[in-house]
Amino acid sequence: MSLPMRDQAKYWGVALLVFFVALWYLGSVMLPFLVGGAVAYFMDPVADRLERIGLSRVMATSVISFLALMIVILLVLAVIPVLVQQLTALVNATPAIAARFEAFLRAALPEMSDTMTVVRQSLSQIASAIQSKGGALAQGLINSVLSVVGWLVFLVVVPVVAFYLLMDWDHMIARIDEHLPRDHAPVIRQLAREIDAVLAGFVRGQISVCLTMGVFYAVGLMLAGLQFGLIVGAIAGAITIIPYVGALIGGALAIGLALYQFWGDWLQIGIVAAIFGLGQFLEGNVITPRLVGKSVGLHPVWLMLALSIFGTIFGFAGLLIAVPLAAALGVLMRFALNQYRVSPLYQGTPRGDDGDLE
Repeated sequence: MSLPMRDQAKYWGVALLVFFVALWYLGSVMLPFLVGGAVAYFMDPVADRLERIGLSRVMATSVISFLALMIVILLVLAVIPVLVQQLTALVNATPAIAARFEAFLRAALPEMSDTMTVVRQSLSQIASAIQSKGGALAQGLINSVLSVVGWLVFLVVVPVVAFYLLMDWDHMIARIDEHLPRDHAPVIRQLAREIDAVLAGFVRGQISVCLTMGVFYAVGLMLAGLQFGLIVGAIAGAITIIPYVGALIGGALAIGLALYQFWGDWLQIGIVAAIFGLGQFLEGNVITPRLVGKSVGLHPVWLMLALSIFGTIFGFAGLLIAVPLAAALGVLMRFALNQYRVSPLYQGTPRGDDGDLE
């Protein structure tokens, strides 16, 4: 005999409350384990494919870990220092860019000289604010991410956690399945499959899209000769997770910088614009359909709301759990709505022919 729904809701509510309290107080301690778990979840399909071609689970995990280590070393030694350098240079160049834009407006619209004074003052204030606070903000963001637990602890714990979780992933899922309440196990399995489908389509797929588009934009803009091509490509790729926003913001930033750097060379400016046009075409017609497919994703507004709420409350650890929780809540809400539609509360109580309740 199963427990009454009220008792079940009480126990699950207490468990959820304990989880959020632990996340609130132990967020920085749990961060390496959350990151390790995310890496293991992200790479589990790759390990499964390597197993299907004949490798053991240990060997597949070792190959993935070695390749990941090589990528991290490449990023640390080659990519990240250049990104930081270009970001700093872009922040420092903001006053000159604003002055160039103000001079262009003055030359193009001389009859608006009074208005240009206000525009110049506004641009000057914005540029000064970006220059004075942008560098500190960027450096503070980098420092806050890298010093959450400490370099050594983070770099040691995350790979170890990811390695062991990835190696035991299938066994761990089987053990969790054994502990599901028997009365609700079929429904929980179905909901878990739906949540995994959303995460697989959105997290694995969309992150792959972000990385692909970031590399495409960065390489394309650097080949086009744009001075800050790498950082613009990284920004555009990172915010591609929100459909259309990445291309719009990245394209506007790249074209604005191209106007500043290549003013008068319209062919070069057109090449920069064409890179984003081609990127949008490839993303919408080739990359996203192949990597994300037709699986149910997360609405951009729902995603931004989840990131804002959990990031504000729990910090960087909250950002890591925001997308999985948003996916899970979305699936649970759809399940609850379906249950509501077949319930008497929605359909009403059957009535007899004379209109009286049966």
